[in-house]
Amino acid sequence: MAQQSWQQRRANGRAARERTPRGAHEAIGDIDRDPIELLRMSSKGRVEALIPLRYGRMLVSPFTFYRGSAILQAHDLAITPASGIDIQICGDCHLSNFGGFATPERALIFDLNDFDETAPGPWEWDLKRLVASFTIAGRHLGHGGLAADEFAFLAARSYQTHMREYAEMSVLDLWYERITFDRMHDTVQNDDARRRIKRGIERASRRTHETMLPKLADRTGDKWRIRDAPPAVFHIRGKSSLIDRSDGWMTLKGSREEIFAALTRNYVATLTPERARLLSQFTLQDVAFKVVGVGSVGTRCLVLLLTDHHDKPLFLQMKEASTSVVARYAKQAKDAQAIEHDGHRVVHGQRLMQAATDPFLGWATGPLGRMLYIRQLRDMKISPELETFSDDAFREYAALCGWALARAHAKSGGCAPEISGYLGNGDRMAEMLVRYGRGYADQVEKDYEVFRAACRDGKLEARSDADMAADFAA
Repeated sequence: MAQQSWQQRRANGRAARERTPRGAHEAIGDIDRDPIELLRMSSKGRVEALIPLRYGRMLVSPFTFYRGSAILQAHDLAITPASGIDIQICGDCHLSNFGGFATPERALIFDLNDFDETAPGPWEWDLKRLVASFTIAGRHLGHGGLAADEFAFLAARSYQTHMREYAEMSVLDLWYERITFDRMHDTVQNDDARRRIKRGIERASRRTHETMLPKLADRTGDKWRIRDAPPAVFHIRGKSSLIDRSDGWMTLKGSREEIFAALTRNYVATLTPERARLLSQFTLQDVAFKVVGVGSVGTRCLVLLLTDHHDKPLFLQMKEASTSVVARYAKQAKDAQAIEHDGHRVVHGQRLMQAATDPFLGWATGPLGRMLYIRQLRDMKISPELETFSDDAFREYAALCGWALARAHAKSGGCAPEISGYLGNGDRMAEMLVRYGRGYADQVEKDYEVFRAACRDGKLEARSDADMAADFAA
């Protein structure tokens, strides 16, 4: 069969509008559900003592609630119309899951950086989660409803504009496409954004394993030991542990070295030979539990401190991967090949969507069958300081996120012509997505009030970091 041109494929995408008109994307979906029950469902299997901390972090604002409740939006989107163009998607594509990090060549790029929920699904789901996040964050951070709608529009329009560019790009050029901080600096339109990018480059250069070492660990004799700082960091079998004594991880037989030797062999088998060789030159010094993010709080997450023969550090993060909310709620294509190991699923999605991936990215099966993925911890990684953003900075950031998502989707699915054809050239789709974002933000605020009431009435226990830390200071 002859290969279709990109113009023909773009026409196919345009034809998909007959099946699913773009105006249908205003619908916010199935909201006839109990948000508390869905949150309880998503908390199953987590460390019991950390579930209140998860809820405490979600309780801070409607936006942190949105960050921690990806399951709600996936549930709601399940019945919404879609174009029928399925690709590998992020699954939790809110504006805080973008940021800067170093490539293996040490170039600083801007990209998606969280793939816990990645799976094949409708590309619209990512774009809708991104757009709604700008609406919610814009409102919460005091920019007002009109500005929040503008941020959402700019994210959607940037996605559309760049998807059109990627539709015309060759496969190899697209595969090598990167959004470097130098390109960002040349692209943004105002001085405030340029200053922020320059500061970001400076901050990233200081966020290395070596600068992290004295912040996270202490030297004890000839060994390094990670410093306990509960509830955020603690040793699993230490006096500050938040894992219940009856937990299977507490009753494992064998020394730490024996347990991690088996786990490491499992992990190393997923690396390329040269990267496995690189890792073999490091020696394990210590392992601790580290609580991260909002939605991930309570899942098994470990930080490993290793050093080379110069006593230079390497921090790795082993993070639990559980069933993706996309896999749970999206209608899977009949020919889709499911990846049974959730750690492998995360790694596959990250490698497919990111412009460049961590050289230590791999997966393993941990104690008692827990599925994990492994990557470097915070190596030259920077996140947006949303609370300091002016309206102009938010506008620039919205456009950058839309650009980065378009690049990730174009690379992961190979369907840029079809998606571009469906989106079209005008404002129709962006306007529908703004309406979706506005409607869904209203729903999130309602769900947040239900959540607050559940915490206040004792149906859910919520505790802040400071509150839990005080337990250990007494």
